[in-house]
Amino acid sequence: MNTALSWIKAYVPELECTDQEYCDAMTLSGTKVEGFERLDKNLEKIVVGQIEQIEKHPDADKLIVCQVNVGERTVQIVTGAPNVKVGDKVPVVLDGGKVAGGHDGGPLPEEGIVIKAGKLRGVASEGMMCSIEELGSSRDMYPEAPESGIYIFGNEDGGESLQLGSDAVEALGLRDTVFEYEITSNRVDCYSVLGIAREAAATFRKPFVAPKIEIKENGERVEDYISVEVQDTELCPRYTARVCTNIKIGPSPKWMQRRLAASGIRPINNLVDITNYVMEEYGQPMHAYDLEQVAGHKIVVKRAKDGDEFETLDGQVRKLDHDILMICDAEKEIGLAGIMGGENSKITDNVKTVLLEAATFHGTNIRKSAKRVGLRTDASGKFEKGLDPHSAQEAINRACQLIQELGCGEVVGGMVDVYAPGKETVKIKFDAEAINGLLGTDISKEEMLAIFERIELKYDAQSGMLEIPSFRQDLQGQADIAEEVARFYGYDKIPVSLPTGEATTGKLPFKLRVEQKARDIAEYCGFSQGMCYSFESPKVFDKLLLPEDSPFRQAITIANPLGEDFSIMRTVSLNGMLTSLATNYNRRNKDVRLYELGNVYLPKALPLTELPDERMQFTLGMYGEGDFYTMKGVAEEFFDSIGMRKKVVYDPKAGKPFLHPGRQADIVYDGKVVGYLGEVHPEVCDNYDIGTKAYVAVLDMPEVEPFATFDRKYEGVARYPAVSRDISMVVPKAVLAGEIEAMIEQRGGKILESYQLFDIYEGAQIKEGFKSVAYSITFRAKDRTLEEKDVTTAMKKILNGLETMGIELRA
Repeated sequence: MNTALSWIKAYVPELECTDQEYCDAMTLSGTKVEGFERLDKNLEKIVVGQIEQIEKHPDADKLIVCQVNVGERTVQIVTGAPNVKVGDKVPVVLDGGKVAGGHDGGPLPEEGIVIKAGKLRGVASEGMMCSIEELGSSRDMYPEAPESGIYIFGNEDGGESLQLGSDAVEALGLRDTVFEYEITSNRVDCYSVLGIAREAAATFRKPFVAPKIEIKENGERVEDYISVEVQDTELCPRYTARVCTNIKIGPSPKWMQRRLAASGIRPINNLVDITNYVMEEYGQPMHAYDLEQVAGHKIVVKRAKDGDEFETLDGQVRKLDHDILMICDAEKEIGLAGIMGGENSKITDNVKTVLLEAATFHGTNIRKSAKRVGLRTDASGKFEKGLDPHSAQEAINRACQLIQELGCGEVVGGMVDVYAPGKETVKIKFDAEAINGLLGTDISKEEMLAIFERIELKYDAQSGMLEIPSFRQDLQGQADIAEEVARFYGYDKIPVSLPTGEATTGKLPFKLRVEQKARDIAEYCGFSQGMCYSFESPKVFDKLLLPEDSPFRQAITIANPLGEDFSIMRTVSLNGMLTSLATNYNRRNKDVRLYELGNVYLPKALPLTELPDERMQFTLGMYGEGDFYTMKGVAEEFFDSIGMRKKVVYDPKAGKPFLHPGRQADIVYDGKVVGYLGEVHPEVCDNYDIGTKAYVAVLDMPEVEPFATFDRKYEGVARYPAVSRDISMVVPKAVLAGEIEAMIEQRGGKILESYQLFDIYEGAQIKEGFKSVAYSITFRAKDRTLEEKDVTTAMKKILNGLETMGIELRA
């Protein structure tokens, strides 16, 4: 967003400051100025002169010698310009003065060009008459300037009243500074000169003077000229239309051309310049149609049809679809809503009656539509921010006022206004104490209210509410109000203070502490962290051998995927882990251990009616050194570190198709399945091109966390001795070690301290269908020394229980 300081001063007439002061103050108050450039940079000693006499150069056919009156004296200037004549008023740079550049319009030198008196082909020349390029501008911004030659002041410049010897730079409107702003997308109001002027008025504590709109209408009624129908009020909440007759196309006045040029907009003609001027002034794009080209004198705002084509003003044919909003007449499309008008209704020099449009369109739709048709304009850039519907009426009335005042045409009485009001006026509770508490300041309530008055917020003392003007769409809550106080009170005035509030320990939330412990244990056990994509391919389910009716196949489909390989949200965390293991294996890494903490996404219903269940999975994968029991040990190390001290049970009936059927288990804690582990199925390994045994473990963190605790209770060193008993048993192969240990725990009683499996043997000395298993069992009492009968009784109960399982003591 660029604005000239002179345009800002038109609405803040008491503003007096240097360019740098303006830049610094506006930036500190929140309207960041990226930089500024003076239009009169390197222009020195340039005055208005009048040519009084012209003679041919005695020694050059293409040069002439001019006597130029510059006020107090007459200077002689030699020039080759072909367009000057006696009586012309021209800009003259005197001896020792500067111009910005050369007449060829090339890049401007940083320091300008110094003009010195001298001789041209033997004839003295005491200065130089200037072209518009030499003054640092161009014919784009000064269309009346000759293509090749000296700039001549015309009557539209006030040429007749210009004093000889006066400042020519001022007469050309170049004593000005253009500021470039970085406007954040939430400050839609500041994409306009009026919005910037409001900020400047509040920053410098000067009155803001808005344009006074008064329209002299003729006696006709707009309803006799045009009707409007809006079929989609969601995409077009407001559409206003006015009609102007007896249009006279011509150049716009110099003051308007200068303001537009300073903002980087090329002046064209009075009608186009007025719509561009109002767009810059109010931030409200407008469009003008030739009413004679509007069939049926009716406007219909509706969606396009899929496959339609439309030729825009730039002569390009655009392909349309049903999400693009169009401005139509009774027969055809005449404009891309909020983007560009159509070739079939453009304004020509022969126009007599103009239909003016000022509307509010759905910002997101305009942004997407502009992208789909490949056309982004100044208008679409403003509409996509989400404009204030109230500005449409003010802007169209302002345009009609300028049309009438500048003699461009007559304004028909009344306005067609199709308006679907949106949300009500925003009101925010004013609490000075809360604002001071948030900012760490001690600003009085009266000073805050004075700030609110400067930015046009109305305060109702009875209700204690602030009423927010419609153009400040960024103010929604108490924090926004506090920010307004801070930026206009002055960030530099806010004292340094420490945060206040209750003291905290500063530790991580419990969930994150558990996850951090998982990382610590994994890395302690030699695992490296990996990160895998949450987007996957549906082909993953076949690679993992999941049956067709598996609930894991019920995955969420991405609306706009990058491709089929990233088209669904993962429901199982193993694909990324196995892919990473395969990459390492095929790059000949011998021993690899990886872990990941990442979510899976389990939909509660398809199609989605609510957000899916996002479950954090602690996934471990490895190949090389280690086996099933290594992975089991890592899981148990993690459980122990987070205070899960009860016995973990492993259920071999896990039923995971992607794991080896005889080397897998569900991990059960306190009756709850908290994960699974096992050897990867050989076929799955082949699918992932892993040519060795691989092992994985997956822990479902939402199931683990309720059992976790970081509370620790100290127990002193045992005061009484322990008693150990070893037993060697012949056990049916179908009986698992876990079942034996469960019986030992059940029958061991209160004096049972621990047990340890220390031998398993299968061989010729053991009868077929059996195995030899040996345990060391330790007993201890906390309050006394155990007697032999205590240990004997406990062992007898254990042995009796084991006998019921078909287990015999080995001789």
